[in-house]
Amino acid sequence: MKKAKLLWVDLEMTGLDPQEDHILEVAAIATDWDFTEIARFEAVQKIDSQLMSERMVGAFWEKYASVREALMQQNETGKDSQTVEDELLAFIEEHFAESERVLLAGNSIHQDRKFIENEWPRLDARLHYRMLDVSAWKVVFEGKFRKKFAKPEAHRALEDIKGSIEELHYYLKKMKL
Repeated sequence: MKKAKLLWVDLEMTGLDPQEDHILEVAAIATDWDFTEIARFEAVQKIDSQLMSERMVGAFWEKYASVREALMQQNETGKDSQTVEDELLAFIEEHFAESERVLLAGNSIHQDRKFIENEWPRLDARLHYRMLDVSAWKVVFEGKFRKKFAKPEAHRALEDIKGSIEELHYYLKKMKL
């Protein structure tokens, strides 16, 4: 029996518009319900460098210029979209039960899901319609309890996922069960 129950995903994109922007980097961590890591996946998706230069502009990219440069530099070693999707599907097949739709988890995961729907339709078809969005927990704990998790802003896929898992652990520890 395969143990993975949650597919934690983070994408780094050229921007936030799923019609104009594209996925640059993906990381996934498969966990059980205790959020114990079972396996991890990382890939770089190669896109047109001209598109990167045109889309990766503005205040956000100025603030995170070192991240932009690192993403642009690693683009040369990237794989095409279909290859990355194939690898992600193989990762899921290895770690999740075939009979179940996979639950996507992460911070503001709805935004990543829009990109998945647009760029990786076969992966999207394998995912459950429900998602575990840590951002919802953030809203409740900050608004109702004035508890704030200081999540580092690495803006790199794998580090951001680790931070999301750590953040959900923080909120769950605050609950009395």
